[in-house]
Amino acid sequence: MGRAAAPSGALMRRALVFGASGQIGRPLLARLQADGWEVIALSRSKHTDMDGLHWMQGEFAQLPELPRSVDVVFSCGPLDLFSHWYDAATIQTKRVVVFSSTSAQIKHDSSDPAERDVARRLREGEQRIFAAASSRGVGATVLQPTLVYGAARDQTLTRIADMAQRWGRFALPRHAHGLRQPVHVEDLANAALCAAGRAQCVGKTYALPGGETLRYREMVLRVLATLQPQPPLIELPGPLFELTLLLAQRRGIATGLGQVAVARMRADLIFDVAPARRDLDYAPRLFQPGPGTFERKPGIRI
Repeated sequence: MGRAAAPSGALMRRALVFGASGQIGRPLLARLQADGWEVIALSRSKHTDMDGLHWMQGEFAQLPELPRSVDVVFSCGPLDLFSHWYDAATIQTKRVVVFSSTSAQIKHDSSDPAERDVARRLREGEQRIFAAASSRGVGATVLQPTLVYGAARDQTLTRIADMAQRWGRFALPRHAHGLRQPVHVEDLANAALCAAGRAQCVGKTYALPGGETLRYREMVLRVLATLQPQPPLIELPGPLFELTLLLAQRRGIATGLGQVAVARMRADLIFDVAPARRDLDYAPRLFQPGPGTFERKPGIRI
């Protein structure tokens, strides 16, 4: 995808970006600036303006006065909150590009009620956005990433690295061979910017997997290989792994990792890249993290 700026004398395109300081929002801002957009970025925290980039501070419960019109609205934050805002908003725009998650598909029939609720809220949020956009003649596109990485703020791969460093090793249950497709945040930003300008993307939802499909165990090994010293991977029988996990959680490690999530390590969670490749020229990179990929920035929590 090209990065050409707006031609001399052409009207500058304006974008409003929700969740602009998040792990997907940051690389999207960089892409928009590189392409010559005027960007209004919304975040809960305070930031300094730059050329072509104006920051606004606020959250959905108390938003600042937003522009009356923009060319595109991007949502890189909580989908359900954005969907309720957009359903009632009066902002004039031509396009809406929204990040959801493949959890809408993965977790809809989970045995964990909390996971089912997440999937339900995602699906309802997507439907609410499409309905509101259609009623206004606005083109909406929903993007569903798989396992996101690249900003050291994700809840899966960076958490694996964090736990391995804290414990000095990382344990997996035996046969954790489910297939995964981790996707880099910069590839997601590219897809979002492309979706904003293509008519064939209107009214569609796209899964955005990474460029490589690999076993859960292999994915973890590549994460561990980025750490120095490299923690060993230990594979344990199911009952022993459950005991180890319980002890780790009592020490404040691996909190939030339940039996459903552990069982899912053995399941294949793969998605078809063909629609995004066809309509978005989507060409995600292979999963090749390097030193520092999962190093958390000071003051940032995951």
